[in-house]
Amino acid sequence: MRDAVHLETPTWGTEARETFRLSWPLVLANILQMGIYMVDVIFIARLGEEPLAASGLVAGLFGLIVWSLSSLSGAVAPLIAEAIGARGPSLRPVRRATRMALWVAAITGILGMGLASLLGPVMRVTGQAPSIIALAIEYNSLVIFSMIPMLLASVLRNYVSALGWPVFATAITALGIPINALANYAFIFGNLGAPEMGLAGAAVATIITTLITLAAYVAVILAVPKLARYHIFYRFWRPDWRRFWLIIWIGTPIGLTVAAEAGVFSAAAFLMGRIGAAELAGHIVALNIAALAFQVPFGVGQAATIRVGYAYGAQSQHGIKLAGWVALAIGTGFMAFTAMAMVLVPEYLLMIYVDVNDPKNAALIGFALQYLVLAAAFQLVDGLQAVAAGALRGLQDTRVPMWIAIFSYWVPGFGLAVALGFFAGLEGVGVWIGLATGLACAAFLLTWRWLLRERIGLVRRGHKQV
Repeated sequence: MRDAVHLETPTWGTEARETFRLSWPLVLANILQMGIYMVDVIFIARLGEEPLAASGLVAGLFGLIVWSLSSLSGAVAPLIAEAIGARGPSLRPVRRATRMALWVAAITGILGMGLASLLGPVMRVTGQAPSIIALAIEYNSLVIFSMIPMLLASVLRNYVSALGWPVFATAITALGIPINALANYAFIFGNLGAPEMGLAGAAVATIITTLITLAAYVAVILAVPKLARYHIFYRFWRPDWRRFWLIIWIGTPIGLTVAAEAGVFSAAAFLMGRIGAAELAGHIVALNIAALAFQVPFGVGQAATIRVGYAYGAQSQHGIKLAGWVALAIGTGFMAFTAMAMVLVPEYLLMIYVDVNDPKNAALIGFALQYLVLAAAFQLVDGLQAVAAGALRGLQDTRVPMWIAIFSYWVPGFGLAVALGFFAGLEGVGVWIGLATGLACAAFLLTWRWLLRERIGLVRRGHKQV
């Protein structure tokens, strides 16, 4: 295992190499995960506007639940990193932490399925068209069965990554793209001997892809000696309630933080929809570009959780400092590059999503160009807050960062978006200024907490969060 996990990084250059080695597979896996969703959109779009709209509504609620719950059980990553960094016998603590994370994923997955089943009432309350509601409920009633295997696969992804083998996460996620495409082709349109199921076929494709992804993780873990040596499936039925509740304690704030951030961006879309269709379309395109760029600092933040966790387990304040600041430099450095691209060559970025030469897209492109300038302004703070949050998670500090996120996104963030967008007459530009302000507030407060980590006792193992 020592050839996969390098704990000794006495210099900034060595730590930078180790962080990069751990980060790039996670970044690529995040981008590939977006690719799987894009495959669904491409195939469903061929069914027409109503099926595409219905699937989008389902994805909004379903994706929010899955992302939040996978972040909750993802608390296993800093626990694994701590056990390895402590240099003591790590087989039992790693095995038990991973086993309990799988338990948490399965239990919360059942609860998540129940929440996702409330889609129908939510759509009726928000005034969606009856035809779209019917399609969405049909699709949702099947796709919710992919939730538990998705959450289990997420835990195993954290397991292989924390042990220094994130490349398996990249490879398995890449495998999911052609599988998802083939299953969509078969079950949506009735090809390859499969029944023609329309939109429901896309749900079947998601279930198949998720089950194969989960099976691939299990196969890799059993086949690779350095992953199999922990025997994480051994006596799977035996509980370790202390670690179970520790994962809940550390992970619940992470899940709520993710829900707060994703929720404010979803709410912003509803605000843009009240302003106008062209504004909403421009907002969606600009936000997709920003989301694609965000996958880099998000992956670096995941790596920061692991690298800081190693040093936290070893009780090396120098290692904690190196791991955190190197990750912050890498994440914000990349976002500075994307910010320049959004200002200098925005048309080339828009070409990824729309035909910039088509006159019917003129209004959409005009608004998207305005929003990209503002997106450039918040690229740096978005990357900073993502990596700072990841570094603090490596110290198992999640509760105060949760309150920082909720306050930042919803008070100065959403509050200013409403005030400037609707009362100051800035419309879409005002909404984006509000979003940027919320991210900047979160970045400042999270970075300030990272700076104070030694003074407030975050670097001591077993600390109480203050």
